Amino acid sequence: MRNLCLCILFVGLTVATADAQTPEVRRVVTALDSNGKAVALFDGKVALKSLRSPNPAGEMWVTTDSPAAYTEKDDWAQTKVGISPPPRGTIFRIVEFPPTNERVHALDVNTMMRAVGDHAPKKGLPPRHSMMHRTKTLDYTVIMSGEIDMLLDEGEVHFSAGDVLVQQATNHAWINRGTQPCRIAFILMDAREP
Repeated sequence: MRNLCLCILFVGLTVATADAQTPEVRRVVTALDSNGKAVALFDGKVALKSLRSPNPAGEMWVTTDSPAAYTEKDDWAQTKVGISPPPRGTIFRIVEFPPTNERVHALDVNTMMRAVGDHAPKKGLPPRHSMMHRTKTLDYTVIMSGEIDMLLDEGEVHFSAGDVLVQQATNHAWINRGTQPCRIAFILMDAREP
């Protein structure tokens, strides 16, 4: 492998789906080679698998500190994380939300809050839906395809492809009331206690 300067310039995504059971996302990671020339370091597919919730998800990249270090290895994308990033770190995650079914509505109201665990902020009301949760993170969110509703403590917000959200450690639940999957890109950054 070429000696690469440890400067990642860009992470590109192109949506791809292998089949209905295993959705995938193409992930491109760039860096500078030993001559300072921009090159594609990685170009491959990341499978979206059901991890902590009924929704298929994949970690595109994980950092463990801020400011982030650059790497020529793909081990950061393989870093095991929970819903929240490591302390002072980030997660770049893609989640595909299939239409919500009755099984999800029948789950215990604390299901996702238990999945978040100790990383949930101390402030916040009890959840009103099984998928409701909060993390001690600042999240940048982009709706890539489909439509979805975000439940809040009171009310909800409808999102369509191309919409963006800045989430600041608040209770929320994603509910897909449509007939098609909704794919969302999340960048979660560890943050101070609200």
